[in-house]
Amino acid sequence: QVQLVESGGGLVQPGGSLRLSCVASGTVFSVKNMAWYRQAPGKLREWVAVITSGGSTSYPDSVKGRFTISRDNAKNTVYLQMNTLKPEDTAVYYCHIQTSSYWGQGTQVTVSS
Repeated sequence: QVQLVESGGGLVQPGGSLRLSCVASGTVFSVKNMAWYRQAPGKLREWVAVITSGGSTSYPDSVKGRFTISRDNAKNTVYLQMNTLKPEDTAVYYCHIQTSSYWGQGTQVTVSS
């Protein structure tokens, strides 16, 4: 079965950086468009980055210039490099295979001094 396992979350001070990883199994990873989403308490889940199978990326304005999504098809892994983190980036971050029902379990990111 398809599994997505995220890691790399934690507590970081404002202005700091974190790199999230998501390892996929049970699927042909290289042909999938992958995405990162996040959900803060009391808010709807929102997308923060998408990378296509061809490597094209897109971001919402809220994270553009601060977050970078990348992938390593040899490792079945998608990454999210997050720089210049702000308290409003605090959320549970989820990995997702686009246009599928598959989600990871989430990893908590807390930005606080």
